[in-house]
Amino acid sequence: MTRQQQTLGFRSDTEPKFHLYHGDCVAGMRRLEAESIDVVVTSPPYNLGITYGVHDDNQNRIEYLKWTVEWASEVKRLLKPGGSFFLNVGAVPANPMMPHEIILILRDLFTLQNTFHWIKSISIRTRKGETISAGHFKPLNSKRFLTDCHEFIFHLTKNGSTPLDRLAIGVPYADKSNIRRWSHTKGVDKRCRGNTWFIPYETIRSSKDERPHPATFPVELPLNCVRLHGNVSSAVVMDPFLGIGHSALAAREAGVSEFIGFELDRTYIDQAALSLSLPLTEIKTF
Repeated sequence: MTRQQQTLGFRSDTEPKFHLYHGDCVAGMRRLEAESIDVVVTSPPYNLGITYGVHDDNQNRIEYLKWTVEWASEVKRLLKPGGSFFLNVGAVPANPMMPHEIILILRDLFTLQNTFHWIKSISIRTRKGETISAGHFKPLNSKRFLTDCHEFIFHLTKNGSTPLDRLAIGVPYADKSNIRRWSHTKGVDKRCRGNTWFIPYETIRSSKDERPHPATFPVELPLNCVRLHGNVSSAVVMDPFLGIGHSALAAREAGVSEFIGFELDRTYIDQAALSLSLPLTEIKTF
């Protein structure tokens, strides 16, 4: 058992090992051993006035950015030298600069290695001239702004040189002749997916019953991140803002070694435990 496990009372009899903590993530992360995490994937509150159960999403801009540096500094301390930090952030027309302000203020802590675009809804014109729309979006009634159908995923690392398993989330070639034409394919019908990910929400009938968290991401998003980082079976994954546990479900599907999650809202973390079929007694409070 590692010192990290001894510090927080981890179990060692299940695979993957889930460690869910009800409490402030900064205080919780300070209890963990430095350079012990392979992958961090999270979506913090965006400070856009979203109605959460506990968190106040209307902080002063300066205080919000100061808090961002505070928790991100702990992420840096915990991340292994070759680790990956996947940060999902979005914006609204009333505050369009927030994702960019966040990434700029974090440049003294991390190197921005990749930027992914999470596409929630898209319309494309086919070769036959047809327009096809797919995905879900929140309509925006405005004479100035377009409906926002995407969010950012910033891939942050300590030095910008973390190797990735690009084909772990690869896609087949549309033109199969490329498989023979390009030597780097080695005869495999799979290419890099690129940095634009179309991941729509599942269709639901009731947000209250089926999506109790107001700003969660689909499981496929953190799953892509974990698989892209690679070395999945030995990976320790963490989400400082667990919400209802979609990153934990992704960690289970990916087959990681351990998962650590922190959540301030008891209702959300209870839902996460239930989704994982874990007894509520497994949730630790500090």
